[in-house]
Amino acid sequence: MPSLVTLLSIACGFGSIVISVDNAPIGDPDDYRLAAILLVLAGVFDALDGFVARATNTQSAFGVQLDSIADVMNFGCAPGLLLYCYGFAQMSVSHPTLVRMGGLACFVFVACGALRLARFNISVGRTDPRYFVGMPITAGAACVASVVVAWPEPLTTMAQGFLLMALMIGVGALMVSTLRFPSSKQPKNKLLFVLLAVCVLLLIWLRTRFFVLFFLLYIGATLLLNLAWRGGWRGIAPPKVYDEQA
Repeated sequence: MPSLVTLLSIACGFGSIVISVDNAPIGDPDDYRLAAILLVLAGVFDALDGFVARATNTQSAFGVQLDSIADVMNFGCAPGLLLYCYGFAQMSVSHPTLVRMGGLACFVFVACGALRLARFNISVGRTDPRYFVGMPITAGAACVASVVVAWPEPLTTMAQGFLLMALMIGVGALMVSTLRFPSSKQPKNKLLFVLLAVCVLLLIWLRTRFFVLFFLLYIGATLLLNLAWRGGWRGIAPPKVYDEQA
């Protein structure tokens, strides 16, 4: 059962790839937005497969490996290809060099996502579960896809192209960094529910552009939190350090 849910996630990722490729010479904004939404749906199934495995007591090493492979495609290759088609396909004639640079930047994102997953797989049980080491690949994929959801019109200028390259490389760097990103295993308190209510209100107001604001705040708050820990602040408990030999 959990493997079937994982396959549904892969189907969403593959559907996003097909739509991105088919739409590259056309540049239909609605199709780009649909491809990005499919990545979000892939993330939903990715979260559900673990829930189903625990609920049915069917966890297995096979399922862990299948899930990891699915993550590389759904949250590495699929968003990398989507952002390449969205950002550079329409500029292939007027700015061929920029297009090659854009392809390289998108590959950097994919490579960093794969490295992030490999590190995660060998770090299970050896890091504080309250924090991720580096930005999770699912969050990285959602971060870059949120740009397409907010502004689905394909890019047309060199300035926009360079900004997109900076986004792909920057998010990739966050994924392979050693910055600690809070996970869902943080202790729940009233502040969390207040923040959730604020997010719902902002979503109603900003609609599709809410997701860009969310990731700006998410990344900004994480950077500030890591800097505060380095400065000695302990208002929020820092991650526990595990003995490598243990």
